[in-house]
Amino acid sequence: MYIRIRAIDVVRVPPERLGEDLVSTVKELLKDKLEGRMDKKIGMFIAILDVVEMKEGRIMIGDGGVYYETVFDAIVFRPELQEIVEGEVVEIVDFGAFVEIGPLDGLLHISQITDEFISYDEKGAKLITRETNRTLGEGDKVRARIVAVSLNERDPGDSKIGLTMRQPGLGKIEWIEEEREKEAKRLE
Repeated sequence: MYIRIRAIDVVRVPPERLGEDLVSTVKELLKDKLEGRMDKKIGMFIAILDVVEMKEGRIMIGDGGVYYETVFDAIVFRPELQEIVEGEVVEIVDFGAFVEIGPLDGLLHISQITDEFISYDEKGAKLITRETNRTLGEGDKVRARIVAVSLNERDPGDSKIGLTMRQPGLGKIEWIEEEREKEAKRLE
Protein backbone atom coordinates (compact mmCIF):
# COMPACT_ATOMS: atom_id res chain seq x y z
CA MET A 1 0.00 0.00 0.00
CA TYR A 2 2.40 2.73 1.19
CA ILE A 3 5.97 2.08 0.10
CA ARG A 4 9.21 3.98 0.56
CA ILE A 5 11.11 4.05 -2.72
CA ARG A 6 14.34 5.46 -4.07
CA ALA A 7 13.92 7.04 -7.49
CA ILE A 8 15.83 9.10 -10.04
CA ASP A 9 14.54 12.13 -11.90
CA VAL A 10 15.96 15.14 -13.71
CA VAL A 11 15.09 18.46 -12.11
CA ARG A 12 15.32 21.80 -13.93
CA VAL A 13 16.38 24.63 -11.63
CA PRO A 14 15.34 27.95 -13.21
CA PRO A 15 18.00 30.68 -13.39
CA GLU A 16 16.29 32.90 -10.79
CA ARG A 17 16.63 30.11 -8.18
CA LEU A 18 20.31 29.29 -8.76
CA GLY A 19 21.55 31.48 -5.86
CA GLU A 20 19.41 29.60 -3.29
CA ASP A 21 20.35 26.48 -1.32
CA LEU A 22 20.49 23.91 -4.13
CA VAL A 23 19.33 20.81 -2.21
CA SER A 24 16.32 22.62 -0.71
CA THR A 25 15.41 24.09 -4.08
CA VAL A 26 15.64 20.71 -5.85
CA LYS A 27 13.53 19.06 -3.11
CA GLU A 28 10.87 21.78 -3.42
CA LEU A 29 10.84 21.46 -7.23
CA LEU A 30 10.51 17.66 -6.94
CA LYS A 31 7.54 18.11 -4.57
CA ASP A 32 5.85 20.51 -7.01
CA LYS A 33 6.48 18.17 -9.93
CA LEU A 34 5.65 14.78 -8.40
CA GLU A 35 3.47 14.89 -5.26
CA GLY A 36 -0.07 13.81 -6.15
CA ARG A 37 1.07 12.49 -9.55
CA MET A 38 0.22 8.94 -10.61
CA ASP A 39 2.57 6.58 -12.39
CA LYS A 40 1.14 3.18 -13.41
CA LYS A 41 4.30 1.28 -12.47
CA ILE A 42 5.32 3.23 -9.36
CA GLY A 43 1.97 4.35 -7.93
CA MET A 44 0.87 7.74 -6.58
CA PHE A 45 3.58 9.97 -5.14
CA ILE A 46 2.51 11.01 -1.64
CA ALA A 47 5.63 12.73 -0.30
CA ILE A 48 9.20 13.50 -1.32
CA LEU A 49 11.31 12.71 1.74
CA ASP A 50 14.97 13.42 1.02
CA VAL A 51 17.34 14.30 -1.78
CA VAL A 52 19.98 11.57 -1.55
CA GLU A 53 22.34 12.48 -4.38
CA MET A 54 22.65 15.09 -7.11
CA LYS A 55 24.93 14.81 -10.11
CA GLU A 56 26.68 17.76 -11.65
CA GLY A 57 24.29 20.17 -13.35
CA ARG A 58 23.93 20.36 -17.13
CA ILE A 59 23.10 23.40 -19.17
CA MET A 60 21.12 23.19 -22.41
CA ILE A 61 21.75 25.60 -25.27
CA GLY A 62 19.10 28.32 -25.26
CA ASP A 63 17.88 27.49 -21.73
CA GLY A 64 19.05 29.46 -18.69
CA GLY A 65 18.07 26.67 -16.29
CA VAL A 66 20.38 23.99 -14.96
CA TYR A 67 19.34 20.31 -15.08
CA TYR A 68 20.33 18.04 -12.20
CA GLU A 69 19.94 14.27 -12.26
CA THR A 70 18.71 13.62 -8.74
CA VAL A 71 18.34 10.50 -6.60
CA PHE A 72 15.64 10.92 -3.96
CA ASP A 73 13.50 8.99 -1.46
CA ALA A 74 9.72 9.17 -1.63
CA ILE A 75 6.57 7.61 -0.17
CA VAL A 76 4.19 6.21 -2.79
CA PHE A 77 0.74 4.65 -2.60
CA ARG A 78 0.62 1.48 -4.68
CA PRO A 79 -2.50 -0.69 -4.41
CA GLU A 80 -1.64 -4.36 -5.07
CA LEU A 81 -3.95 -7.13 -6.25
CA GLN A 82 -5.02 -9.49 -3.42
CA GLU A 83 -3.91 -6.97 -0.77
CA ILE A 84 -6.11 -6.72 2.34
CA VAL A 85 -7.04 -3.11 3.09
CA GLU A 86 -9.09 -1.29 5.69
CA GLY A 87 -10.97 1.87 4.89
CA GLU A 88 -14.01 3.98 5.55
CA VAL A 89 -17.18 3.98 3.46
CA VAL A 90 -17.45 7.47 1.97
CA GLU A 91 -20.46 7.03 -0.31
CA ILE A 92 -23.34 4.59 -0.70
CA VAL A 93 -24.96 4.19 -4.13
CA ASP A 94 -27.54 1.74 -5.47
CA PHE A 95 -24.81 -0.48 -6.98
CA GLY A 96 -22.45 -0.57 -3.97
CA ALA A 97 -20.19 1.46 -1.73
CA PHE A 98 -17.14 3.61 -2.30
CA VAL A 99 -14.41 2.99 0.29
CA GLU A 100 -11.58 5.43 0.97
CA ILE A 101 -8.29 3.52 0.98
CA GLY A 102 -5.44 5.96 1.21
CA PRO A 103 -5.63 8.80 -1.33
CA LEU A 104 -7.96 6.84 -3.65
CA ASP A 105 -11.42 5.28 -3.36
CA GLY A 106 -12.20 1.66 -4.13
CA LEU A 107 -15.57 0.34 -5.29
CA LEU A 108 -17.22 -2.38 -3.25
CA HIS A 109 -19.84 -3.62 -5.72
CA ILE A 110 -23.12 -4.76 -4.18
CA SER A 111 -22.40 -8.33 -5.36
CA GLN A 112 -19.07 -8.32 -3.47
CA ILE A 113 -20.35 -7.27 -0.03
CA THR A 114 -21.93 -10.48 1.23
CA ASP A 115 -23.59 -13.70 0.03
CA GLU A 116 -26.99 -12.37 1.14
CA PHE A 117 -29.39 -10.38 -1.02
CA ILE A 118 -28.86 -6.66 -0.45
CA SER A 119 -31.33 -3.82 -0.92
CA TYR A 120 -30.57 -0.12 -1.21
CA ASP A 121 -32.24 2.32 1.20
CA GLU A 122 -32.02 5.62 -0.68
CA LYS A 123 -33.46 7.78 2.15
CA GLY A 124 -31.13 6.34 4.79
CA ALA A 125 -28.22 6.02 2.33
CA LYS A 126 -27.62 2.45 3.48
CA LEU A 127 -27.29 -1.02 2.04
CA ILE A 128 -29.31 -3.60 4.02
CA THR A 129 -28.93 -7.41 3.95
CA ARG A 130 -32.16 -9.38 3.69
CA GLU A 131 -31.58 -12.33 6.10
CA THR A 132 -29.49 -10.81 8.92
CA ASN A 133 -30.68 -7.19 8.50
CA ARG A 134 -27.10 -5.88 8.67
CA THR A 135 -26.48 -2.39 7.32
CA LEU A 136 -23.60 -0.70 5.56
CA GLY A 137 -23.53 3.10 5.48
CA GLU A 138 -21.28 6.12 5.20
CA GLY A 139 -18.65 6.30 7.93
CA ASP A 140 -18.57 2.51 8.49
CA LYS A 141 -15.12 0.93 8.70
CA VAL A 142 -14.56 -2.12 6.50
CA ARG A 143 -11.86 -4.68 5.73
CA ALA A 144 -11.70 -5.79 2.09
CA ARG A 145 -9.42 -7.39 -0.48
CA ILE A 146 -8.34 -5.66 -3.69
CA VAL A 147 -9.51 -7.66 -6.72
CA ALA A 148 -8.99 -5.15 -9.55
CA VAL A 149 -6.63 -2.21 -10.12
CA SER A 150 -6.71 0.21 -13.05
CA LEU A 151 -4.63 3.33 -12.41
CA ASN A 152 -5.15 6.44 -14.54
CA GLU A 153 -2.00 8.56 -14.88
CA ARG A 154 -3.75 11.53 -16.50
CA ASP A 155 -6.55 11.76 -13.92
CA PRO A 156 -5.67 9.86 -10.70
CA GLY A 157 -9.18 10.47 -9.35
CA ASP A 158 -10.50 8.40 -12.26
CA SER A 159 -8.44 5.35 -11.21
CA LYS A 160 -10.50 2.26 -10.48
CA ILE A 161 -9.91 -0.14 -7.59
CA GLY A 162 -12.29 -3.07 -7.18
CA LEU A 163 -12.86 -4.57 -3.71
CA THR A 164 -14.50 -7.67 -2.25
CA MET A 165 -15.63 -8.60 1.27
CA ARG A 166 -17.02 -12.05 0.38
CA GLN A 167 -14.49 -14.09 2.35
CA PRO A 168 -14.01 -15.05 6.00
CA GLY A 169 -12.25 -12.32 7.98
CA LEU A 170 -13.46 -9.58 5.65
CA GLY A 171 -16.45 -7.26 5.99
CA LYS A 172 -17.66 -4.39 8.09
CA ILE A 173 -15.47 -4.32 11.22
CA GLU A 174 -18.54 -4.75 13.48
CA TRP A 175 -19.59 -7.85 11.50
CA ILE A 176 -16.11 -9.35 11.90
CA GLU A 177 -16.25 -8.77 15.67
CA GLU A 178 -19.71 -10.37 15.87
CA GLU A 179 -18.42 -13.46 14.05
CA ARG A 180 -15.42 -13.70 16.41
CA GLU A 181 -17.70 -13.53 19.46
CA LYS A 182 -20.00 -16.20 18.01
CA GLU A 183 -17.03 -18.48 17.34
CA ALA A 184 -15.61 -17.91 20.85
CA LYS A 185 -18.99 -18.80 22.44
CA ARG A 186 -19.27 -21.87 20.23
CA LEU A 187 -15.85 -23.10 21.40
CA GLU A 188 -16.61 -22.60 25.13
